[in-house]
Amino acid sequence: MLITFFRSIVLYIIVLIVMRLMGKREIGQLQPFELAISIMIADLATIPMAEPGIPIGNGIIPIMGLLIMHLIISVVNMKSMRIREIMCGKPRILIYRGKIDENALIKERFTLNELQERIRGNGVMNLGDVEYAILETSGQVTVIQKPNKRTTTPEDFDMNPEYEGIPYDLIVDGKIMYDNLNKLGRDKKWLEKQISQFKMKPQEVLIATIDGKGQFFCQKKGEK
Repeated sequence: MLITFFRSIVLYIIVLIVMRLMGKREIGQLQPFELAISIMIADLATIPMAEPGIPIGNGIIPIMGLLIMHLIISVVNMKSMRIREIMCGKPRILIYRGKIDENALIKERFTLNELQERIRGNGVMNLGDVEYAILETSGQVTVIQKPNKRTTTPEDFDMNPEYEGIPYDLIVDGKIMYDNLNKLGRDKKWLEKQISQFKMKPQEVLIATIDGKGQFFCQKKGEK
């Protein structure tokens, strides 16, 4: 039992490292070759994990082989457009200028109900509001609405909003994020001064952030 326990931990760590090295894509964004490799890695890990009589190397070596294969394919995909099309396929337009392409649906084995479901998943309830619908290589459907149905933007009103930037975490659960302070050109003394305005010390802070406009947010631990 103890051996099986430790073997499971080792294999879990190996699989976790391999999946991290493969990138940060979500399951729904995996290319076909990435999904195939992920499934194979899961199967290879379970065999030595469940069977103590099988050497653990029999699982680790094939997993590392698949990782190398994945890295090679990824590099080749970046270098060659033709190979990328073979491995990943090409996006296909399902709706073109408001008209459903029936031949495209047949080739992709896509039903009208599935198309409507994917469109609703993009926040568009009416099929007649769609100008283009594109089936991406990951299987996701990108929807572009007709110009008169799209959400208005400041540009539509000749407005030019101020640049907002991104918010930075300065303290998380009482720990100072020194990397973010350095990016902002600030130091610990400046942060302590800001926190003191809320009558707190850094170790008492649950979270403190600052946005691109310099607005400061701070909440104390245990505060409701």
